[in-house]
Amino acid sequence: MRFGIGCAAVWAMLLLFSPGGVRAEPKPETAGLTERPGAAVPLDLVLRDEQGAPFRLGDALDKPTVLALVYFRCAGICSPLLNGLTNVVERTGLRPGRDFQVLTVSFDDRDTPPLAETKKRNYLAGLSADFPPGAWRFLTGDAATTKRLADAVGFGFRREGEDFVHPAVLTVLAPGGKITRYLYGISFLPFDVKMAVAEASEGRAVTSAGRILQLCYRYDSAGRRYELAITRLFGIATLLVLVPFAAFFALRARARRTEVSP
Repeated sequence: MRFGIGCAAVWAMLLLFSPGGVRAEPKPETAGLTERPGAAVPLDLVLRDEQGAPFRLGDALDKPTVLALVYFRCAGICSPLLNGLTNVVERTGLRPGRDFQVLTVSFDDRDTPPLAETKKRNYLAGLSADFPPGAWRFLTGDAATTKRLADAVGFGFRREGEDFVHPAVLTVLAPGGKITRYLYGISFLPFDVKMAVAEASEGRAVTSAGRILQLCYRYDSAGRRYELAITRLFGIATLLVLVPFAAFFALRARARRTEVSP
């Protein structure tokens, strides 16, 4: 019995930490997110705004900032993420443009300022008429510049054909560019965004409890969507259930050996 439980626990750990399992520190070329709370984005980066004018990142980070790394031609996770952001930015009780701002940056160097302008117009159409256009910018840049920004926040993406595999996450920055929190998924609660902005305004960097979402979901590049990784979840659940049992039986066996010892 103890042998069977021990084998199952070992199997669960091997499954969990196998090449297809969770990686806490993805390689730069691997799609995933390595949290870097307290680190800073490079302020000297120069992107392009919706009209093609230079946009120096450091000049814009004068307030808490929600950074969304996407690519504008994405038919998969990017649109749901931006839709989720659209649904929450006016429900926090904060004033966009004064209390915080949103920067959406494409990491695909094939995206252009005219496309960024179209995307901005489409998403602002879903907001109230008095939403300040300057509170949500859509930016593009060359491959080296956007890759440098992605690397700074720990955002790993990988090209697959004409598309990319990448995580669904927002990065929250304090004034001055310090990374303070990550928000995972494609829908966001107003309270969570409000708290993230408050932390950023104080410069408090925290590790996100929501990171478990990245463990439970994987990107289906064929279907261009995130799906529940059943095998991974099963391995995690098995590990959580069997390890305490294995420890219990091991301790009981040790106690019995102690009792029969002369």
